[in-house]
Amino acid sequence: MWKWLHPYAKAENCYRLCGTLLPWFSVIALLSILIGTVWGLMFAPSDYQQGDSFRIIYLHVPAAIWSMGAYMSMAIAAFIGLVWQIRLSNMAALAMAPIGAVFTVIALLTGAIWGKPMWGAWWVWDARLTSELILLFLYLGVIALYNAFDDQKTAGKAAGILAIVGVINLPIIHFSVEWWNTLHQGATITKFAKPSIATSMLWPLLLNLLGFACFFGALTMIRLRNEIVARESHRPWVRALMK
Repeated sequence: MWKWLHPYAKAENCYRLCGTLLPWFSVIALLSILIGTVWGLMFAPSDYQQGDSFRIIYLHVPAAIWSMGAYMSMAIAAFIGLVWQIRLSNMAALAMAPIGAVFTVIALLTGAIWGKPMWGAWWVWDARLTSELILLFLYLGVIALYNAFDDQKTAGKAAGILAIVGVINLPIIHFSVEWWNTLHQGATITKFAKPSIATSMLWPLLLNLLGFACFFGALTMIRLRNEIVARESHRPWVRALMK
């Protein structure tokens, strides 16, 4: 596997690979989110307790899940950059950070919109909500550290360490509804043996999960390509690309 991946540690090869994969990720993201959202908002049955208010899950749940998935991906990239000193890994982590932060903001906002009619409050210091808010601060901290130093190597190391340490927050977010008595409802689609959601509601949600994943991948590749061009602008292949 490493022999297959090693050539793409070169900036030029990585740039071209992203360009090859980007259209596929973009098309899958567009179709999945479009079909899943329309299906979920217009054709899925109403919830017997929450009525139509439950439909916000088709935006909230994918954003919340991939806010954590994006963080884990960023932390893995940062770890590779720290251990094997691969510059592209640090660039990838930097590319992922703002996307994950936006996903976290979407999760928090949609959760607040849902929480007002369900709980009677926009925000409560619930374990799940608080740990998700901490995730946003971690993203902002990583972004700030990447931009706090003139030396890219120092910036990558400092931000990478914070990203790796912050991984400890991910299981806290996931298991908070089991470890503490919280207002937030428990797991639904992650209980594969017996999901707490009807199949007619589940399929559009799964489509949106796929769409958000591909959307994250597409945005990451766009940002990574831009970062490569910015940092490798002195290279002949970049100059030839710009002509």
